[in-house]
Amino acid sequence: MTVSLLSVIDSKFDTFSKGQKKIAKFVAEHYETAAFMTAAKMGETVKVSESTVVRFATELGYKGYPEFQKDLQDLIRSKLTGVQRIDVFDARTKGENIVENTMKNDSQLLMNTMQAVSKEHFDASVKTIMNAKKIYILGVRSAAFLAGFLSYYFKLIFDNVVLINVSSDSELYEEIFRINKDDVCIAISMPRYSALTIRAVRFMKDRGVNVIAITDNVNAPIARMSDYVLEAKSGMASIVDSLVAPLSLLNSLIAAITLEKGAELRENYEALEEIWDQYEVYDKFEETSNNG
Repeated sequence: MTVSLLSVIDSKFDTFSKGQKKIAKFVAEHYETAAFMTAAKMGETVKVSESTVVRFATELGYKGYPEFQKDLQDLIRSKLTGVQRIDVFDARTKGENIVENTMKNDSQLLMNTMQAVSKEHFDASVKTIMNAKKIYILGVRSAAFLAGFLSYYFKLIFDNVVLINVSSDSELYEEIFRINKDDVCIAISMPRYSALTIRAVRFMKDRGVNVIAITDNVNAPIARMSDYVLEAKSGMASIVDSLVAPLSLLNSLIAAITLEKGAELRENYEALEEIWDQYEVYDKFEETSNNG
């Protein structure tokens, strides 16, 4: 319901009680603030009871207030400008321990991701990657870091990896015009969703390519066009979104592929270790103890 939440509130407005109409007006006008309020705080702000706020959420079709709040937060993360994000962040964290607050939020995102990831889609994604003729990895803007991380390790495992590293449509189509149904694309997209990524996934699906979406929820733009969806929850941390959970999910994907490759991967790494030693790629730091 995330995308149409405000329109749903508007369409149901005439059916609400007097107290619920107060809540509806407040959410419509101040949704960037309302998204981070407890039911009690929202009730206090609009001068209705906490139970009225909870009933408002259930009237909209939610099981409870937390589910409504989550959708509201998803809405603002995909809509807010950078300046609005700073204002929301300031309001949320004023007087709090920033390190503790940020790490607690990251921990919760990891737990939510662990519960959200579909084992069926994860296992199917691993199988599809293993069988692909070419593995394309796509991520732009903030997701480019995640794409680069996955590409680095996949290139140590496979010899058919293509990192799509572009900033314009013309560059994009030059990179992917040879892609076909024997290939797979791992597309990474987090709020605010890049229009370039959406267009790329649409282009690939038109050509019958298998697409694995790594995104924050099943209603995200690329999720609706993909064969498999791996949910990695992200949350707003000042002007950026936390990428801790998506990174952890990529670690899981790399680990699963490593197990599948088995002895072949061991041989690859034995050869790499010889090259790294021969050309002194890594510093051979030896810790010495001072006994004197």
